[in-house]
Amino acid sequence: MSNTRVKSVDTASQKMIERAKIDNIQIVWDRYDIMQPQCGFGQLGICCRNCNMGPCRIDPFGEGAQKGVCGASADTIVARNLLRMIAAGAAAHSDHGRDIAEALLLASEGKARDYRVSNPVKLRKIASYYGIKTEGRQDSEIAHEVALKALSEFGQQEDELRFISRAPKKTQESWRKLGIVPRGVDREIVECLHRTNMGVDNEYKNIIMHGLRTALSDGWGGSMIATELSDVLLGSPTPIRSKVNLGVLKEDYVNVVVHGHEPTLSEMVVQASHDSELIKLAKDKGAKGINIVGMCCTANEILMRHGIHVAGNFLQQELAILTGAVELMMVDVQCIMPALADVSNCFHTELITTSPKAKFPGVTHIEFHPEKALEISKTILKRAVDNFKNRNKARVVIPQETMDLIAGFTAEDIPYIIGGQYRSTWRPVNDGIISGRLRGIAGVVGCNNPNVPHDFGHTAMVKELVKNDVLVVVTGCAAIANAKMGLLKPESAFEFAGKGLQEICEAVGIPPVLHVGSCVDNSRILIACSEIIEQSGLGERLSDLPVAGAAPEWMSEKAVSIGFYFVASGVFTVFGTPQPVFGSQKVTDFITKELEDIVGGKFAFEVDPIKAAHLMIEHIDKKRKALKLNPVMYQ
Repeated sequence: MSNTRVKSVDTASQKMIERAKIDNIQIVWDRYDIMQPQCGFGQLGICCRNCNMGPCRIDPFGEGAQKGVCGASADTIVARNLLRMIAAGAAAHSDHGRDIAEALLLASEGKARDYRVSNPVKLRKIASYYGIKTEGRQDSEIAHEVALKALSEFGQQEDELRFISRAPKKTQESWRKLGIVPRGVDREIVECLHRTNMGVDNEYKNIIMHGLRTALSDGWGGSMIATELSDVLLGSPTPIRSKVNLGVLKEDYVNVVVHGHEPTLSEMVVQASHDSELIKLAKDKGAKGINIVGMCCTANEILMRHGIHVAGNFLQQELAILTGAVELMMVDVQCIMPALADVSNCFHTELITTSPKAKFPGVTHIEFHPEKALEISKTILKRAVDNFKNRNKARVVIPQETMDLIAGFTAEDIPYIIGGQYRSTWRPVNDGIISGRLRGIAGVVGCNNPNVPHDFGHTAMVKELVKNDVLVVVTGCAAIANAKMGLLKPESAFEFAGKGLQEICEAVGIPPVLHVGSCVDNSRILIACSEIIEQSGLGERLSDLPVAGAAPEWMSEKAVSIGFYFVASGVFTVFGTPQPVFGSQKVTDFITKELEDIVGGKFAFEVDPIKAAHLMIEHIDKKRKALKLNPVMYQ
């Protein structure tokens, strides 16, 4: 099968990669090969385009230019470039949060009638963080004030973001002493761009410290707003069964792939797919019905809330179209390859863009507005149904691979699962760690990247962690990768987990790997860690916990922002391929060594997922020793 195995460890993806080669259709791995060798200056972070005197490149071997035209050193250039990555990643996730807040506002005003407050309990909890009175008030009235308060946090110039108060008090105190508590989401992002403009900030440590502040405005601001208000508006996830991989596409159904990140439209598409008139129309066209499947983080949103099947993660978006069985792929924002237009033109698949922020040349655009959400969803689905007749059945090749999974775990739900309805508590997790039955907890998150074998980094790392009694939580494309390997089934504990973790999974009835959402939902991990601290016995700061994080296949600027807000929160975080910082030894040392003494967390870079897992295990053991916990029960 050619050399497809080195490109992906997922057999369904291997089949589609081979098909692309036979049909001479260029996909992401081909474009990656064409780009070799990639720009070494860019990989090291020592090229600068921040003014028109360049672009400038610093010689990494010290034989050529050691400063840019303006006099900027490699340290300054690398730090500036890194700060701009943090800014872009924070902007993406935070803009997602802003859109959810705006949808909640419209719903509260009766202008988006297809939405309503789906979780009034959580609405009141969020209202309490904003100091909003709830007694005797209707849901819509409270939601209106919550939405306005949330929206105001994006543009506020002073004070602190309200969800900062959810972090452990000692962690908050550390942030305040360092001056990195975010004021307003937009203010921190704008200041990134100002600081990195030619002739402004030149001190690499000062630049990186503002990066921490900006990342915190994402993790404890924009992303947390996105997650919490999505739960209010669309309902909080609860554990739910589903299936994953390209085999969820159905040969005798109208297949619609929803791809992107913002759940407001996909939520309505799921509802519209049950419309009796659309189902009748599909049957009139010769199909058995309408099959909605998800791709990337939109997949995680509708999986977590409705159990909708997942077709794949980031690197599978072109592969889904290559099956020849997709009538329509609808996209909104983030992680959407421009190449989708070229690949869809090789088949009957119609590509529809829906966001004014993400249009494609020559692609049909049907703009989504919350005020007409269900109506627009039905319009898009009708196009898919009408396109079924254009499918070339001779070209349909659907890999049969699927895997069962359980998703839908949240920081609110896990305590109920492990403690029961009348004693909702994190105490069993704390006790498991204290006793040594559970070594610690790891978060494995992030994207796919063709520079490593597809899904291998995620799955090899997670298998090694659970084997060593580390409970793993996953989000985004990492969650989908592990689902395809069967790691999100409770019975997988007996195949992959160490004895201590097995005992906990068996007692509670959970998988050894917990799917907690899309990439903005990393905020759920922050909340869970804070609540574990509140239970006592495991320190006073987030940095005291025996936890670690990783992004083994990262590709997006969003992953850089996520990494920095976890490091700023005190979490040791391993990236697979390095961030573009190796052009400056000082910046590299600062973020991989010195930051630990400042904020409690630091980065490590390790492309080998097994070695990376053991870096995490060593860190977890170091934290256990500092807390004077019992030895790990089963070594």
